[in-house]
Amino acid sequence: MVHTDHVLLEKDGDVARVWLNRPHKKNAVTVELLHRLDEIIKEVDADPDLKVLVLRGVQNQFCSGFDLDELLSDYIGSTMAMDVAVLSAEVCDRLYSMNTPSVAVLEGFVTAGGFELMISCDFAIASDDAQIGDFHIRRALFGGAGPIYRLPRMIGLRKTKELMLTGKLLSGQEAKDFDLINDSAPAEELDKRVEEFVATLTDKSPYMMRLTKMAINQGLDADVRSLMIMEHLAVGNALQSEDGREGVQAFLQKREPKWVGR
Repeated sequence: MVHTDHVLLEKDGDVARVWLNRPHKKNAVTVELLHRLDEIIKEVDADPDLKVLVLRGVQNQFCSGFDLDELLSDYIGSTMAMDVAVLSAEVCDRLYSMNTPSVAVLEGFVTAGGFELMISCDFAIASDDAQIGDFHIRRALFGGAGPIYRLPRMIGLRKTKELMLTGKLLSGQEAKDFDLINDSAPAEELDKRVEEFVATLTDKSPYMMRLTKMAINQGLDADVRSLMIMEHLAVGNALQSEDGREGVQAFLQKREPKWVGR
């Protein structure tokens, strides 16, 4: 366990468990937390032994957004507010773009900056009683780390407007029905559901996980012809990789593959 005041990093075999650790503020975001989270994302992505990042908050709370006390005292009415928006967007984009797949585990409040962290992860699994939503508009604020470009790609424009313009909060089950998250479970079953899902990621080739995620992330940002070319190149890389050869051989030999990550 690596500890700082605001973030915990636990390397559990091939899983990096990252905990937001400000329980007295429902794990609200601060500038210090963002800087440390950014360092951890880089560290995890550079470690070939780590195959999945699991992001959650301590004491059954994910994250209630940016710490409003810090926001009011240090940033509202100041030109430094733009710096916070840039930092938040950069950290969330690094989380979204990292090679290692990420899973957000949602409990308690998942609002504002916490909501932005959630939509920056590849997957999200919630407790049925979680409270999930953008929420900014209810405080006459605007989310600066992803809602206007991540949400429409996930759930479409109408549902994006419904969340952002009403500020409504969804339960875990409602968020699943809204196509916002992957799964929801009763609180007492959440950890088991998360571990079952993580296991479906850790047994895959890390090389192909990286290549496939990179290609998917571009799927809505280019024309079809360009994406076809990317697809051709990805197929070629897969067929030339050691893991590609191992995957085919393991299937033909009726055994489990042994990935080398290249």
